[in-house]
Amino acid sequence: MDDPNPEQLRLKIEALRSEHRDLDDVINHLVESRSYDQLQLQRLKKRKLVLKDQILQLEAKLVPDIIA
Repeated sequence: MDDPNPEQLRLKIEALRSEHRDLDDVINHLVESRSYDQLQLQRLKKRKLVLKDQILQLEAKLVPDIIA
């Protein structure tokens, strides 16, 4: 499978960042409501962490390997 080009990676990263921000807003709103499902909150937080990991992996692909 071919690696996506840098522009495709940037677009994917931006989409993931947008979803990450949206999840952050949902989590904050849920916590502020004070009547929330703890399991739902845990799932949202886990999804947010998965997104962050995906963002970091894609960003690493944009940075060329430098041999020290």
